[in-house]
Amino acid sequence: MNAPEQAPATASIDLAAEFRDAGIGEVLESLERDLVGLAPVKRRVREIAALLLVDRVRQRLGLATEHPSLHMSFSGNPGTGKTTVAMRMAEILHRLGYCRRGHVVAVTRDDLVGQYIGHTAPKTKEVLKRAMGGVLFIDEAYYLYRPENEKDYGQEAIEILLQVMENQRDDLVVILAGYADRMERFFESNPGMKSRIAHHVDFPDYSNDELGEIAQRMLAGWNYRFDEAARRAFDEYIVLRRRQSHFANARSVRNALDRMRLRQALRLFDSGATVDAEALTTITESDVRASRHFQQAEADGAQ
Repeated sequence: MNAPEQAPATASIDLAAEFRDAGIGEVLESLERDLVGLAPVKRRVREIAALLLVDRVRQRLGLATEHPSLHMSFSGNPGTGKTTVAMRMAEILHRLGYCRRGHVVAVTRDDLVGQYIGHTAPKTKEVLKRAMGGVLFIDEAYYLYRPENEKDYGQEAIEILLQVMENQRDDLVVILAGYADRMERFFESNPGMKSRIAHHVDFPDYSNDELGEIAQRMLAGWNYRFDEAARRAFDEYIVLRRRQSHFANARSVRNALDRMRLRQALRLFDSGATVDAEALTTITESDVRASRHFQQAEADGAQ
């Protein structure tokens, strides 16, 4: 980060004007607009943005300060907006001068860990090279550590990451993400990693009502909509789907909507009828209730 121009120690600075001029409000507004719910996450992002803004102002006033640690952990179930928040965080860091480029490089274990001796180091270093000046987002980070396999090379990747997180923390922010319980075990097994993470952000699951709103927003973005009966049926679908394994919040909603669009398309095609914009954009109750989750619930109820 370039050193900001230093102001006299007796000067006063309008924080609201600094906030506005940096464009941080725009990023926070986009986060509010793009993500349903997640109030504690949005508050934490705002807190981090405020910390960085104040830190920048302190430097300009010549106040002694330690560069804030920016590495983070995002814990929560799949489909709760972790990647989206990482992208917004990168924007904030860039606008405040804490990232040169403000881009996000999203990776998993396979992008970092090799399959034979001498393969991991170059893979990891290449990813780090691409991420420099921005944010490295490592999803399901706990898969880097596999103590049950003595020949696993994940520990080598972790050691390289730790070195870069410490020595080049002014030019790279690392965000580790994954299930909360597994992330906690990962940090317990890797105290060096935990000590470098300053901000732990917990992502809650969405409520049924929030998932319904997410579905309607997604459909609107695709120029589709539920009719009234379909909307009620989708509320029932959410309840049934949450009872099943591998539920992934907004990701599962998106997958369900994709299948409903397929059913709608086949229904229109099979009807052989002339269609208008209303028919082409409307998801009906039958498109929703054709889901196997309704069929399974009926079968379970009949037993």
